Amino acid sequence: MPLIMMTGYPSSGKSTRALELKRLFEAKLSEPEHQHRRLTVQIIDDAYLGVTHDAYAKPSAEKIARGALLSAVERLVSRETIVIADTPNYIKGLRYQLYCVSREVSTTQCVVHCAISVDAARRINQARADGYSDALFEELVMRYEEPNPAAKWDSPLFTVIQHDPADQLPFDAIWDALVEQRAPPPNFATAMKPVSETNYLFELDKMTLDIINALLESQKSGVPMSEVVVPGTKDKVRMPGRNLTLSELRRYRMQFTKLNRQVPLKIDKIPSLFVNYLNINL
Repeated sequence: MPLIMMTGYPSSGKSTRALELKRLFEAKLSEPEHQHRRLTVQIIDDAYLGVTHDAYAKPSAEKIARGALLSAVERLVSRETIVIADTPNYIKGLRYQLYCVSREVSTTQCVVHCAISVDAARRINQARADGYSDALFEELVMRYEEPNPAAKWDSPLFTVIQHDPADQLPFDAIWDALVEQRAPPPNFATAMKPVSETNYLFELDKMTLDIINALLESQKSGVPMSEVVVPGTKDKVRMPGRNLTLSELRRYRMQFTKLNRQVPLKIDKIPSLFVNYLNINL
């Protein structure tokens, strides 16, 4: 059943809203007219995954944390469970991967954005005993990619002003979008556009190959680079501090193209999303 992705700045109140959502779902499911659904609600947060704040300070540790999140979501998303992913989810590439997981199991999903000013989030974080360090807080704010309702992986998008008692979660709309609506099948978009399938697959293969070739070419100079500009996007590939091998890059390309043969993208978005995919996994 549904996947809910919480997103927002550090200390924006994502966990508060996740718990509120869990209570609202459980109350709704206990009503006589909904008891036949036999659904449970599960929150996946950093504590559940055994992840500490320090994991977000190092790319290698953060990669492991994201892998743990994806594995947990893949394991728990089912016809019997509503999953609330209460983790930072601050990079659009990760939200896209979670979206793909929900599509693969033919379930609905949405994003809940806890909106707050940076100054307010900073004050709350500094007052918390378990808050992020000041340096890591600023780093996470800088990395944050706000959800875009025009992107299918960020839609439907529900925004709530955090720490404002008057701003209630739009629970009825969330319930309708996740429980009452039928999820599209994994290959829905492909089935609706058979004429463009050949061109789409050609562009998917070509654009991802061009990026792989650009990365390999950049390494020939022997000069270490922290970021590499690649064709088709303004986004840059963040290098892991070592040379990337052809077999490694081929593996990530194969994984990405396999995901997106089932869930076609807008062609002009392919390079940017592939770069985000690489940045998550490298």
